[in-house]
Amino acid sequence: MLRGLTTTTFYADDLAAAIEWYSGLFGIEPYFVRNGPDGTPAYAEFRIGDYQHEFGLVRGDFRPPSAQPGPGGAIANWAVDNVEDAFAKLLEKGAKEYEPIIERGPGFVTAAVVDPFGNVLGVMFNQHYLDVLAGKK
Repeated sequence: MLRGLTTTTFYADDLAAAIEWYSGLFGIEPYFVRNGPDGTPAYAEFRIGDYQHEFGLVRGDFRPPSAQPGPGGAIANWAVDNVEDAFAKLLEKGAKEYEPIIERGPGFVTAAVVDPFGNVLGVMFNQHYLDVLAGKK
């Protein structure tokens, strides 16, 4: 039934600032931007990583009515080659520590930050991810 993640969606009250911040983090501009009814950007989407996963930024006023601004209860971990380096880069860019670097077991290390817009962004070294990726090539 569940075939894989398609889009990770983050909300930001200042969408222009979020686009700029994530463009700097990813080293690319969004490939898709959609304006809202007021004619200003309401959604921006990036394709990132080995599988070109979608990462979407939505202007805060389009947040679902029951969603609360700020860090939530779920962490989407993005694969990185070096958690320490990725974590340091995120902190340098102004993110705040949410969860420190934790070795979860052999080949599994995680950390998480809260971006400047209140979203939790997790990073993970995951040997299984690398093994699956190697099998796809």
